[in-house]
Formats: sequence, structure tokens, C-alpha cells
Amino acid sequence: MRIRIATDQPWDIAADVLAVPFPEDPDWSGPLGEIDRRTAGGISAQLAFGELEGKRYSTAVVAGGELRSPRVLAVGAGDAESLDREAVLHIGQAIERRLGGRSVRTLAVWLDPLAALLDGGAPAVAELVARGVEEGSFEPAAIYRDEVTDAPPALDELVLVAAGGDAAALAAAADRGRIVGEGANVARRLANRSANDVSPQVLADEARALAEANGLAIDVIEPERARELGMGMFLAVGQGSANPPRMIVLRSGPEGATDAQGRLVAMVGKGVCFDSGGISLKGADRMEEMKMDKTGACTVIAAIATVARLAPGTPLLAVAPAVENMPGPHSARPGDVVRALNGKTVDIINTDAEGRLILGDALTYAERLGATHLVDVATLTGLVARAYGELVTGVFATPQTWYGSIDAAAARAGERYWQIPLVEDYLADMKSWYADLTNSGSSEGSLVKSGLFIREFTTRPWAHLDIGGTAYFRKPRPWAARGATGVTHATLVELALEGAR
Repeated sequence: MRIRIATDQPWDIAADVLAVPFPEDPDWSGPLGEIDRRTAGGISAQLAFGELEGKRYSTAVVAGGELRSPRVLAVGAGDAESLDREAVLHIGQAIERRLGGRSVRTLAVWLDPLAALLDGGAPAVAELVARGVEEGSFEPAAIYRDEVTDAPPALDELVLVAAGGDAAALAAAADRGRIVGEGANVARRLANRSANDVSPQVLADEARALAEANGLAIDVIEPERARELGMGMFLAVGQGSANPPRMIVLRSGPEGATDAQGRLVAMVGKGVCFDSGGISLKGADRMEEMKMDKTGACTVIAAIATVARLAPGTPLLAVAPAVENMPGPHSARPGDVVRALNGKTVDIINTDAEGRLILGDALTYAERLGATHLVDVATLTGLVARAYGELVTGVFATPQTWYGSIDAAAARAGERYWQIPLVEDYLADMKSWYADLTNSGSSEGSLVKSGLFIREFTTRPWAHLDIGGTAYFRKPRPWAARGATGVTHATLVELALEGAR
């Protein structure tokens, strides 16, 4: 998709469709009124009829009339005071998805109504809309189908319209947004692919292809080497499957290097390519969704590639422990005691609490590779979904200054997070008669206990992003298809780019 910046008035733009965002209480005295006049009152008539509303993501297509674009897509921007970066991103996504099944090759989006309301003005809106349109184009149904009749259009050109704007600044911002959007779609496509398609080895192969395309170093640790290193938790989870585990390590920048802030950030992603629960078998209901348990790994693999495109050579690590958690003759059993890479012993009480095991060894290994700051991403618990739903990611972090960096990156990315406390008193419930700790305690406070367990395998500033609720949608939304959302990808990219030189 090419991006072109137009600094003309929107009625002078020739495109298949001109998207016109407008707030809840539109002002018809300015350019919006002129667009409406040239469409013979098409937008205002749809509002009066009730086909269109000012609420966010409400849309209607009207004839272009005297405009150079034959069709206008009016899209509600909602309450002006609540318009933030997330809302602008979703508006861009919703515009593209609303055109699903339509023959559109050139789409123009008028930025000025949003730029007047958002901090950062037109460049911020250009970045978010370009990213939104790119992410809105993703259609998971097309992964395995030859034809999807209602798929979003494959655009040849996106025209961003900002009357009198700085074309160079807008183009740079839009290109950045497009690249971040493309990276999110890489993560989403990988996450959506089925378990018989993506094994730990296939995920390693996909990571290798991205590494080669983006100048990254890659190391894939197979079971024999993992055993020599002492990755007892990682191996315990993967040993029940016929598809052996792989610890995937990607590096940007030379070994020993730190970024402009003196950091070597390691992004660690849970890569359970399928999670049956192991011996502690899950119920059959929605077990097909467990192909999504690799989303954290897919996200960090995509994120380091995106950073390499935007700021080549930025020192950064991505570690993706990839396994299948399956019942079998060699599976770990409840009551097994294993030794972690950092030397601690763990009593496996529940084999379905497997994500924290592979993350623990991966975080320890990231520190051995020189990481000074850690952030892990995982579809770890269903409890976080029950607490915060599918639109807010739960976060554990220590120290608070590191959480501040995560929070600031999330704000730039237009993503929502909520910090969960690490309550030290709950550690007592995770003591074992036979080992240093168990991998699963009593049900009370178990969300907090998951964070406390992972923290036992870190000694540096660390954050855990639990995407158990936000990783994928079970039903479509105006701005997104069902399936993987790409959540946290943009936050990780923003966090890493803080250290770009």
C-alpha cells in the first residue's frame, strides 16, 4: 500500500472513497459543511434519518455528488473530549473494515477533524490512521481460504488529506504507522495459524526468515542444548509432545551493546503452540482456541523485526520459548519436581500452569545474555480476562519506574493497561514440601500468584503483560476481525524505540 500526502482541501481529492470523520456535535459552518453541501446534504440527511450517528464508529456511505471522489464514507468520531490515540487508531481500522467486500483501490482519509482534537495534531493522526488502515486490512479468514468475499479491500494507495499541512512530516509519520501496522499483522497472522500448521520448529523457521529479512541474529536452542544449559522448566512442558520444543533467541545490534538509554531490553513471549493442559487436561469447550497460546511469542518476534525496520541496529533481544503442552507417555506429571535454569526447584502441581514455567527459564536466559530490562508477554491466565475483559491488558512490574516506561510506551501506542499489585503475602501459599515453590497455589489471589511466580526468575527491572483477555477477539468489532488482535506489539516497539540512537 502506497501512502500519499495531500495538502489540498478534501473536495479536491480524487479517490474511490473519501472517508470523512466528524465529531458527535458537528460544525456545519466550516469544511465539513462544504463537503455536505457538495454531496447535496447527503451526510446531514443520513444523520437526520438515523442511518448515521455521531457516536464513534457509526458509518454511512453517501454519493460524492460534486466531489472528485464518487463516494464518501462518513464515520462518527464520537465525543470530542474522549478522543485519544486509541480512538483515532480504531477509527482508521474501522474505515478500512467498513469497506469490506467493496471494490476500492484508492482510499482518501480527511485528517483535519481529528487533528484539531488530538494532541500532536496532524502528524500524530497521520501515523495512527495509516497504522489503523493497515491493521484494518488484516483478514484472518484469508489465511486458509482461497477467497473471502467480504474481506477488507487491498488498497493500492492511501491518501491522507491535511489542508495546508507539512507534507514531509506527515509522510514520515504515516510511514512509521504503516510499518508498525504491518508488524502487528505479522504477529496476528502467526498467532491465528493452526497448531497443525505452526509447531515449535515452524515458529523457529518463521523467526529465522524474519531475522534474515531484517538483519537480525538468531539462535535456536534445541532440547539437547537446553538440557545441557539446565532449562528444566522449559523442557518439562515440551517433553510430552512429538514436536520437540525450541527456545528462539533473536538479537538486534552487536553482543554487549546497550541502547541510547544504557539498556538492553529483552522482550520474552510465551510460545505454547498448542495448550491441551497436559496431564491436567483442559475441558473440550473452546480448546480449539489454544492455538492462540503462542501469541506472546509471535508478538515479540514481530516486534523486534519492526524495530529493526524503523531503527536498524538498536540493541534489543527477543526470546520466544516455543513448546506444545500435550499429554503423552513422557509428559510432566503433577507432583514432578524440576530444576529451573536459575537453580530453583519447582514442584509442578498443575501441568496447565505451564506458561510461567517456560517464561521463567526464558527470562533467566535473557539475563544471561546481558538483558538489563525485561518485559514478558503471555496469554497466561483466564482470570485477567474475567477481571478486565478483552480491552485492558493486566500488568505486573517492578520497580515502579520500569512500569512508568511501559505505561508511557502504551500511551504512545494507543493501548490500555492496568497495573496489578504484587502482594508479597501470597508467596506463602506457593511453598512446597519438596521444592522451593509450586507452580500453582490455591485459587484465592491466583492472578497475583502468577506474577509472583514469574518474578522469582528475574533479578532486573521486569514487567509481565498478561494478554489472556486481550490477545484475541471471539467476535468481530467495528475496528477488528475476530481472532488475534496484535495487542502489545506497538507498545513493545515504542518501548524499544526510546533507546534508538
